[in-house]
Amino acid sequence: MPTYHETVMKNEVLHYLNIHMEGVIVDGTLGDGGHTEFILKNTAPEIRVFAIDRDRSAIERASERLSPFRDRVTLAHGNLGNLKSLAAENGITGVVGLLMDLGVSSPQLDTAERGFSIQHDGPLDMRMDSSQKTSAADLLAKLSDAELASIIKNFGEERYSKRIVRAIRKEQAERPITTTGQLSRIVARVVSSPRHSRIHPATRTFQALRIAVNDELEQLKTALADMMGLLNSTARVAVISFHSLEDRIVKTFFRAEEKGCSCPPKIPMCICGRTQTLKVLTRKPLVPSEEEVAQNPRSISAKLRVAERVYV
Repeated sequence: MPTYHETVMKNEVLHYLNIHMEGVIVDGTLGDGGHTEFILKNTAPEIRVFAIDRDRSAIERASERLSPFRDRVTLAHGNLGNLKSLAAENGITGVVGLLMDLGVSSPQLDTAERGFSIQHDGPLDMRMDSSQKTSAADLLAKLSDAELASIIKNFGEERYSKRIVRAIRKEQAERPITTTGQLSRIVARVVSSPRHSRIHPATRTFQALRIAVNDELEQLKTALADMMGLLNSTARVAVISFHSLEDRIVKTFFRAEEKGCSCPPKIPMCICGRTQTLKVLTRKPLVPSEEEVAQNPRSISAKLRVAERVYV
C-alpha cells in the first residue's frame, strides 16, 4: 500500500466545509488526495468533489486512492489559476465549498528527482508541472543579478539576497549550477542560520525559487478573484497557507471582500458601489493542534483561514 502525504488540519477543514447536503466542493490543490478522501468519507452522498492539481504524478496517486469514490469525484490536470476555465470545461457553474491547501507535498519534497528538497540531492528543477519549460536551474542561468536578488528577497524574505547572488555568480563563473545540493552548499557558505536553529540557511532561497518557478503567488491571486463567480450563497472557502506571503494575500483579500466599500474614509457616502461579498469566519488563522504537530512536524507552519460567500 502506498505511503501518502500527511493531510494537514483535515478535521478543521471538514468542520467548516461540511455544511451542505449536496453540491460540488472544489479541492483546488489535490496533492495525494487526503483532504478529498476525508471530505468524501464524511459528507452526504450527494456531495461531489472536483479536484485540480498541476502535478500529473499526484493525480495518478490520488486516482488510485480515490477509486472507491469514482462516482463522486472528478480529477483535472491544471493550475490553480485556471480554476475558472477548468470548472467551465467540466460543466461546473456553482460550488458549495472550495479548499486550497497551498505549498509542497511530502512526495514532492522527498523525491530527489523533483528538485524541491535541500536534504535530498537532485536536479535543480522545482517544477510542480513537469511539462512547463522553465526550471529553477534555468532561472539561475537566465535572470539578471537584480532580478534574481529581487526574487530571493521578496519571495524568500531573505535579507542576504545580494550576498547569495554574488556567491551564485562566483560559482557559475567556474561551472553551471544544476543540483539542489550544489545550491544549498553555495548558500550555506555565505549565510548562517541562528544558533540552535533547525532551519537550513538555504531554506528561504529554495522557497523563493520554487515560488518563482511555479508562479505561485499570482496563481493564488487569480484563483481568489475567479472563485467569487463560482461560490454559491453560503459557500465557504478554506485556504491553508505555509508562509507569510501566501497568508498575507489571503487575509488581505478576505478582509477587502468583507469590507466591500473601498472609498476613502473622508468621503461622506459610498461612490465606488462595492458591496460585501464575503464574511470572514476566522478572525485569526487557525493553526494545527499540538497533537497534530507532534505527529506531523511539517504541519507546524500551517495557517487556515475561512470565509463564507454572502449576497447582499
